[in-house]
Amino acid sequence: EEPVLLAELKPGRPQRYDWKSSCETWSVAFSPDGAWFAWSQGHCVVKLIPWPLGEAELCKTSERKSRGGKVETWSRGAAKEKTLECGQIVWGLAFSAWPAAEDGDTDPACAVGLPCLVLATGLNDGQIKVWEVQTGHLLFSLLGHQDVVRDLSFAPNGSPILVSASRDKTLRVWDLSRDVLFPSGDTFLLSPGRQVQVLSGHVQWVYCCSISPDCSMLCSAAGEKSALLWSMRSYTLIRRLEGHQSSVVSCDFSPDSALLVTASYDACVIMWDPYTGEQLRTLRHVPLHSTLDSSSEIHTSSLRSVCFSPEGLYLATVADDRLLRIWALELRSPVAFAPMTNGLCCMYFPHGGFIATGTRDGHVQFWTAPRVLSSLKHLCRKALRTFLTTYQVLALPIPRKLKEFLTYRTF
Repeated sequence: EEPVLLAELKPGRPQRYDWKSSCETWSVAFSPDGAWFAWSQGHCVVKLIPWPLGEAELCKTSERKSRGGKVETWSRGAAKEKTLECGQIVWGLAFSAWPAAEDGDTDPACAVGLPCLVLATGLNDGQIKVWEVQTGHLLFSLLGHQDVVRDLSFAPNGSPILVSASRDKTLRVWDLSRDVLFPSGDTFLLSPGRQVQVLSGHVQWVYCCSISPDCSMLCSAAGEKSALLWSMRSYTLIRRLEGHQSSVVSCDFSPDSALLVTASYDACVIMWDPYTGEQLRTLRHVPLHSTLDSSSEIHTSSLRSVCFSPEGLYLATVADDRLLRIWALELRSPVAFAPMTNGLCCMYFPHGGFIATGTRDGHVQFWTAPRVLSSLKHLCRKALRTFLTTYQVLALPIPRKLKEFLTYRTF
């Protein structure tokens, strides 16, 4: 089933042509619970949108536009759409859900009005600004990078660890743990966050960083033919993943951390076993003659973004050949295509069902994605691989065929 365009959001401001108001949408993000969507729409602005409850509502809201061409405010309960004026071109976005109390009650910080959800924005001048989502207030800025902060990744386990990737050729690890003070009355102070580690090893701009769902590994992609895999426990380099023929620009882990995909300007996605460094398969982006003229076939398939679906059975890719592709995990050819112009990034909705893509025009498009009920076999594999490494699986006293299935070697 081909992806269907559900809605398209456009910047509400008229385009300006000076470089400081770059209109590209380099990043889109959903909050972990799917309740918020963030969109770097260009003009140094981020839109925070409370997310509709379902596709039906999404389709309805896509048609509601004011006379000025701006999409009307979406509301979810008391939440309102917000505009974050960042003062610089915004390149990277990442949400973090602040952990709840262990006894299951409301987090104490929430009880006193402090944020339970934050959005980090990576800016053109090297700053990282951290915002409170519910109010849209700026909490603090993180300083340290010397160039564009291209990408951001929070630890998926809810811990306040943030990794930033920059054109200064480094990654930086930040601890955003908060200390609540009560100096007087209802005044609360937040700690501004501290830098934990600087990771050096790239010799080109770092484009992308991704923390594995089990929070044990970090992958980074730069303008190099190899991606780097780091330990999130010791912050040391584990290995270089070599196999691409051009710059690696995007990477993502599967939901069980057992697979890693990297996308490159060489028009290929490579699927890796991050524990062994083995290349499991290569997905080649062959141009479609119906959408491309022959003179542009060689150069227009450069990849921009790759991401896993929430259940781990599909991949989405955006390339310069003006196509969004959907790939099934066990197949070497795309299962669906959608025509799109100037795509830069893609991300699945956390609960599945659709994909958000950003474009060079500052637009965001929302596409239907295959809905799948995972087989019991895949659910068991996913559950086991969440806490077993490849080496631990291979050491189990089980049949070889079962080991191959659990290590994703039966494609």
